[in-house]
Amino acid sequence: MCGIFAYCSFLVEKDRQYICDVLCNGLARLEYRGYDSAGIGIDGDSPEAPILLFKEVGKVAALRKHIKEASASPNQTNGHAASASLANGEDSAEAQDGVSPLKSDANGHANGNSIVVAGGIVKSVDMSKIFLSQTSMAHTRWATHGVPSPLNCHPHVSDPMTEFSLVHNGIITNHKELKVVLEKRGYHFHTDTDTEAVAVLCKYVWDSQPNKRLNFTELIKTVIKELEGSFAFVFKSTHFPDEIVAARRGSPLLIGVKTDRKLKVDFVDVELSSDDRVEDPATGGLLSVPSVAPNGHAPQGPKIRRSQSRAFLSEDGMPQPIEYFVASDASAVIEHTKRVLYLEDDDIAHIAEGELHIHRLRRDDGLSSVRAIEHLEIELAEIMKGQYDHFMQKEIYEQPESVVNTMRGRVNFDTHTVMLGGLKAYLPVIRRCRRLLFVACGTSYHSCIAVRPVFEELTDIPVAVELASDFLDRRTPVFRDDVAIFVSQSGETADTILAMRYCLERGALCLGVVNAVGSTLSRETHSGVHINAGPEIGVASTKAYTSQYVALVMIAVQLSDDSISKTARRQQIIEGLYHIPKQIRSVLEMDKVLQQMAKEMLGKEKSLLIMGRGYQYATCLEGALKIKEVSYMHSEGILAGELKHGPLALVDEHLPVIFIMTKDSLYPKVQSALAQVTARKGRPIIICNEDDNSVSSEFKTFRVPQTVDCLQGLINVIPLQLLSYHLAVMNGVDVDFPRNLAKSVTTE
Repeated sequence: MCGIFAYCSFLVEKDRQYICDVLCNGLARLEYRGYDSAGIGIDGDSPEAPILLFKEVGKVAALRKHIKEASASPNQTNGHAASASLANGEDSAEAQDGVSPLKSDANGHANGNSIVVAGGIVKSVDMSKIFLSQTSMAHTRWATHGVPSPLNCHPHVSDPMTEFSLVHNGIITNHKELKVVLEKRGYHFHTDTDTEAVAVLCKYVWDSQPNKRLNFTELIKTVIKELEGSFAFVFKSTHFPDEIVAARRGSPLLIGVKTDRKLKVDFVDVELSSDDRVEDPATGGLLSVPSVAPNGHAPQGPKIRRSQSRAFLSEDGMPQPIEYFVASDASAVIEHTKRVLYLEDDDIAHIAEGELHIHRLRRDDGLSSVRAIEHLEIELAEIMKGQYDHFMQKEIYEQPESVVNTMRGRVNFDTHTVMLGGLKAYLPVIRRCRRLLFVACGTSYHSCIAVRPVFEELTDIPVAVELASDFLDRRTPVFRDDVAIFVSQSGETADTILAMRYCLERGALCLGVVNAVGSTLSRETHSGVHINAGPEIGVASTKAYTSQYVALVMIAVQLSDDSISKTARRQQIIEGLYHIPKQIRSVLEMDKVLQQMAKEMLGKEKSLLIMGRGYQYATCLEGALKIKEVSYMHSEGILAGELKHGPLALVDEHLPVIFIMTKDSLYPKVQSALAQVTARKGRPIIICNEDDNSVSSEFKTFRVPQTVDCLQGLINVIPLQLLSYHLAVMNGVDVDFPRNLAKSVTTE
């Protein structure tokens, strides 16, 4: 959930102000991931002050202000300005006469919660200084270990001399054990985070090596071998100026490449090396570090298969001016470059002197020996709000186009056929499977619930829909003749990825339905479908839900195209898909009605029930989730058939109840549930079809177009999305970034 952004330039003149702006803009693109504090680390002015850190609790805008204040005042030594020079960013007491009031102990650590950077507190930051080559990093933190504070904010450093600094996304599960061992060896910790243990571990490995013959990649490889959990890292060190190392396991990380020259090849070789390891006598075998020969030099060992990063070299073999951008998400680099490569788990990327080298933590693990340099298809305008007030509002209004993009090139409305190229080779296997197993979380789970009936109807294959976390908790039996379909907007949801790997280990065919091209799910599944909804920035998923819904329906239709008896039903569904964009647009045109309804009927309420049956049960769940997450109003989606089994006790004259009562085979049963609610003086709001004259005029209604029963949920969910948006705006909620939530849940 944290966001990582790093910027590395080589032979490209940039001033410090530009570098800070690039870092802050990159963090702003990652805000949707959820965070409570932000920080950046940039090159300092001298060996005595090798890195400047700016950290701030709150939004990136507050961090920008903090940087501006530090650069504007010529004699800043107190408050937040001081944290520009504090290795771990805690505010200091006011300095007098330009001298730091923080007194260091015998080990060089400051009293209290702060650490003084070598050289003391800087008096000013020269933003006009020019760098020909530089490395810098930035981070948005989602608090897991330790409260939000400048002290706990990233980047974290290893010691007062800032020998090693890093940013981290993920959780190190064995950080307590590492801290215990390192403290016994005289190392000190000053934050509550798990990440600081990694920074200190870097210094310990460095200190442990005679003559310090390790290169940066070997050192980080040694450190990572000691870590448990999920992570993405960017490392920087005073011992390796103008170099950075990035590594990942379980958390996403990509590298963008910007150069004026044409790349020589469109891939980077993975460099394989030997794995020389010895026990460290000081640790009793805690750390695995490369051995050192008696002459003080590292052993030669097997030759490393090197590519010299030929993609980034000029015709004469010399490095060229180049910029690299390391990020958790493509949205952070799109304004700089569209050429990116995605790191795989256990990849270690080393950037130095304009070259990029990728190493593997383990050999012979079956992964490709190259990493392709891909071209991003998204445009900068797609991740901007444009004329809209919020990303959520923009994405709701994009749905007529996003569902078209999901169908584009896949549905032939003339011949009433569907062709999903990614599944073509696997259709015989899927049709013969024991069961279809859908695994997802949150909104993606609701899209699976929505299409379960049509899959069962068209394929005659048993269907199970599982929440990824519960699926893992139960250690659900999975068989070789199962087909598991994993649905995720980001393709990086931790529980869904773990569930996928669980199924892969058991021999099931694994398919992905994802929005993010190049994501972990899209790379590690056997095959799948990209929903092509475009970037979704708002935390509350809207257009991804409808595009997932459409993509899954298309899969069901394609799976049944060998059944003559289902021909009429397939044609009916495809005909319905043709009209869906226009019908969604007609609902959006009634937004003012929904805004008024939210104000008059729901604005002062604290609780809300949403009821439906059959295909509309998923609509109820998704609508309730949207209202909960963006407006903070309690809401619950209820299967109308369960009304008498408990929920009816909640109904009184004060409780608003939204009924999804569009016409299908279960319409009479929903009418019965409505009668039970009105008999107890409930306050129904009914979403019904435009031509439905059976709904009494005494009820508050919102009328939507009618379509095929299995597609009606695509239309019915739009009013609920709009209601949740308007309720959030009325309540003064930060719509795109609701409290306690993040877009891509990349930690368990």
